[in-house]
Amino acid sequence: MTAPRRRRVPLLVFALLVPLCLTGGLVWLSWNGSGPAPRPAADGGNEGSPGAGSPTPSADATARRPLAGRTVVIDPGHNLTNHRHPEKMSQQVDIGTTRKECDTAGTATASGYAEAAFTLDVARHVRAELELRGATVRLTQNGDRPWGPCIDERAAVGNEAGADAVVSVHADGAGEGNRGFHVIAPEPVDRGKADTTAVVRPSERLGRALVTAFGEATGTRPSTYAGGRDGLVTRDDLGGLNLSRVPKVFLECGNMRDPQDAALLTDPAWRERAAHGVTEGVTAFLTETRP
Repeated sequence: MTAPRRRRVPLLVFALLVPLCLTGGLVWLSWNGSGPAPRPAADGGNEGSPGAGSPTPSADATARRPLAGRTVVIDPGHNLTNHRHPEKMSQQVDIGTTRKECDTAGTATASGYAEAAFTLDVARHVRAELELRGATVRLTQNGDRPWGPCIDERAAVGNEAGADAVVSVHADGAGEGNRGFHVIAPEPVDRGKADTTAVVRPSERLGRALVTAFGEATGTRPSTYAGGRDGLVTRDDLGGLNLSRVPKVFLECGNMRDPQDAALLTDPAWRERAAHGVTEGVTAFLTETRP
């Protein structure tokens, strides 16, 4: 009864050889390129597609830096040492509609706090806030000049920078009892060196954005004595506006000669709120969506 046992050996050998042959065949097919095509990499990278695999700005990053790529010029009105250079200040500058002094010393509160100190402090705060939002910011002066610049030079800074918006920061010197802030935008002028025709409308939009934002940030109301109580007036006798080729407004933040307004203007915390209002207004103007 040994014969059946001898037959089992070839069967066992055959059983072992079959899977080995199948495996070898698969290996040969893969070497020969006849196997299934390799699957693409999981990351989807593709050097042939422009930008494939490269990061794109997130919505959060855009929200944090909404002014990236924008240029803003902030013009701190006057200069703390203008009063030491009367001969420079009295030089006449052509503003298209007339000729005016190069600049003035500005006004001050009854306690002696100068408009030029106020404007520079607010301008520096505005610059810091705008830069955090991604804007490139230039000041027309940073307390680093013995006088000026003249009103035509101030306009030139914005023009040469190709600014998307310019805000000239001031505080008024009207009589006691006159309170509040107002924004001054250019009137349509096309005379001599002055040509505001292309910037009147965008300047008005900038002005209205500032009226809204400044009032909300500071808790103050538009002027009781200028601006028709809506906070916005237009003028054709300001060189800084007449000579501007980019959207520009003046912001009179309050009346330094009124005791109640003066109390605000001399308060460092209020000045920071004022700067925030300017920043919010500029941001609203530069990010507005129009049909």
